[in-house]
Amino acid sequence: MQPIASPGPVEVARGSDYYDTKTQIFGALIDAIDLSQLARLDPESARDEIRDIVSEIIAIKNVVMSIAEQEDLLDDICNDVLGYGPLEPLLARDDIADIMVNGAETTYIEVAGKVQQTRVRFRDNSQLMNICQRIVSQVGRRVDEASPICDARLPDGSRVNVIAPPLAIDGPALTIRKFKKDKLTLEQLVKFGSITPEGADVLKIIGKCRCNVVISGGTGSGKTTLLNCLTRYIEPDERVITCEDSAELQLQQPHVVRLETRPPNIEGEGEITMRDLVKNCLRMRPERIIVGEVRGPEVFDLLQAMNTGHDGSMGTIHANSPRECLNRIESMIAMGGYNLPSKTVRDIIVGSIDVIIQASRLRDGSRRITHITEVMGLEGEVIITQDLFVYELSGEDASGNLVGRHRSTGIGRPQFWDRARYFGEEVNLANALDAAAGDGTAIN
Repeated sequence: MQPIASPGPVEVARGSDYYDTKTQIFGALIDAIDLSQLARLDPESARDEIRDIVSEIIAIKNVVMSIAEQEDLLDDICNDVLGYGPLEPLLARDDIADIMVNGAETTYIEVAGKVQQTRVRFRDNSQLMNICQRIVSQVGRRVDEASPICDARLPDGSRVNVIAPPLAIDGPALTIRKFKKDKLTLEQLVKFGSITPEGADVLKIIGKCRCNVVISGGTGSGKTTLLNCLTRYIEPDERVITCEDSAELQLQQPHVVRLETRPPNIEGEGEITMRDLVKNCLRMRPERIIVGEVRGPEVFDLLQAMNTGHDGSMGTIHANSPRECLNRIESMIAMGGYNLPSKTVRDIIVGSIDVIIQASRLRDGSRRITHITEVMGLEGEVIITQDLFVYELSGEDASGNLVGRHRSTGIGRPQFWDRARYFGEEVNLANALDAAAGDGTAIN
């Protein structure tokens, strides 16, 4: 659900001579600088100090470089000492959604929904591994041969995954889901064609009137973005508790408690799972519980919370349609070892979830909200759902962009109508549905 942005700065390919020179100067810098003293400086002063020393080293060693090459080298070395090395220019670009490093030689980025290769490279896999360790150590985690898989986050909230050798055969694989500095809103999603204005109004009401919501979608479909958008409509006096594997939700309310899972230590002990967090937050007097991503048996605890007075709780789940989302929830409950009849499980689901919002990333890179679907009840042992809005593809234009339309299904009175009336949103809901009735807005 990101806008199409202008391309970033041109990347310069660098040969082995550049890296040999950089290694030589970097070694001399480490010998000359007092790292403990450097740590006491603010980032700007530390960068100035490094630049001064590197300029002296270049002069003493009579390194022949152009002014532009020297500036590049100075920036590179400052990034290595103070930041994340070659990743820094990519992290500075707000148009990049994902950074994917496949070993020292290969780095891809996603811009405007399209994946493209860059010329960014690392000196070797050791440098890449050092940067990975620097990232994960900031949140008290580690990555090495004994613990080669790690989820972490950058200080700005960007989500990080590292998988290191021996599991990653060609060198460490680093994936960063970039945190956008400017948080998207439902109004912006309307502007980008992800949803119609009427659909956005319905989503606002769903957020305000404390419906229990599951956001379903595939990888990179914009689930977390959409969850962030919906949380804007939580009242500021509500106590909200979030549970995440790596904290990335950006709630603006004053009364928010953020919880994060913890992996096992080197002895294999001390792990805190998502299920542990969800069960514990029930003892913390939450008014809403928000689970960043439901992946396993913790879904049962979330459903129990939704069903026992914590209205307005939300979570995301990997699934490609609302019906598949319901099937996955059943499967995850079974994974937890609950020996319950299938009808009982479906009763719990129907009694807990009010709305499923389906997000999809289409093959042209665009992101769309394809369904707003109510969970109605049971007929026999089958869960009955009702679509309020759907997105229908009609083809593609000359540029290869998919063309479709968001269509209201014409439901005049959704199941959460009484809930909307209780929260004073009945008129707004009626207006949104009336405006959408019979209207199909074309989206390019």
